[in-house]
This record gives sequence, structure tokens and C-alpha cells, in this order.
Amino acid sequence: MNSTVKHIEDSIKNSFSYQEYEALIEQLLSQNKSTTEGFGADFVQYSKLGLQRMQRWDKRFMPDQQQKRTLQNIKQPQTWVVLAEGWCGDAAHSLPIINKLAEANDQIWLRIVLREQNLELMNDFLTNGGKSIPKLIIYDTQNQHVLADWGPRPQPAQELFLQAKNKGVAFEVYEQELQQWYNKDKGQTTTAEILNLLS
Repeated sequence: MNSTVKHIEDSIKNSFSYQEYEALIEQLLSQNKSTTEGFGADFVQYSKLGLQRMQRWDKRFMPDQQQKRTLQNIKQPQTWVVLAEGWCGDAAHSLPIINKLAEANDQIWLRIVLREQNLELMNDFLTNGGKSIPKLIIYDTQNQHVLADWGPRPQPAQELFLQAKNKGVAFEVYEQELQQWYNKDKGQTTTAEILNLLS
């Protein structure tokens, strides 16, 4: 067993279903906490916003028939492990989409793991050297190997983020731009990119 596979298998032992993850964020918010201890009041506020976004996507997004057919082509068990945190804005937009895709085929088992509790796994899936989340790892359950990974955000959103970062734009400004992009896109680019990995 190579180290990445070991890190995936270890992380699954302390993972959450999508419903458990949402419930965890709600429970922590009732105690004025976020999924990461010691990150401060801002992160509680981000978690509150994130939960609202997730619940909105839960109601608004559903893969279409063609997308469902593509997902139903998966015949071997896969575990989809997602590194996330309740305060992460991009995770709030992507996780509900990933969950609906996983629900389309009972061969897919979705597990969510907290980044700060799984840093060894996070270090195996860095983006440009950074611990960017969410990060989806598509794992062949039977043969114990990684088929693909995706994240932290769809390509057009990533380009928006990088442009803003390179120009030194304030977080509040580019966060708003990203939010608008996600709302306009309606989960379609995230879906297309993940389905492309599966084909």
C-alpha cells in the first residue's frame, strides 16, 4: 500500500456523509464555532454563509438525464473523498453538486474529510504548492488506487481567482466576483469537469 492510498484509507475512517457534514456545521454554529478550532469569529461567519449556500444548492441543483446516464456508466465501486472545511466558500458551492452527482449511482460512495484533520492527505493533493480546498479524490475502492482528482474550483473560477490574486485585489472583492460566477454557472462547469474525468 503506497502512502497516498494509506492516507485515503485512514481519512475514510473519520469521514462524514454529506448529510453528516451539513449537520456538523449546523451543530458547531449553534456553539459559535467553525470546523477549525482557533480560526476566529470571521470563520464562524464564513461557515454561516457557507451553510446557507449549501442549502440553497441542495434545493436548486439536479443533474440532467444525460449527466445521470454518464454517471450510471460507472460499474465498479468508487469512493469520492472530498477534503473540505465548513468555512470554505468554494466548498459550499461545489460540495452540493458533487453530492448530487454521487447520488446518481449507488456504486459511488461520497465521504467528506476535514482538511485540518487530514493534512497528510492534503499534502498529497496540493494545488500549486497550496492546501486549496475543496479537493475531490476519485478512488477505485476495489483496486485501491486514485483514478483522478479535481479542485479546488472549476477552471473559469480558478482563472478569476488567479487574476484577482495577481492584481492584489482584496479578498472581499474577488470573493463577491466568484460568488456571482458560481450563481450564474448553476453548477454546470463543475459537473462537466467531473464527468470529463470519469469518461
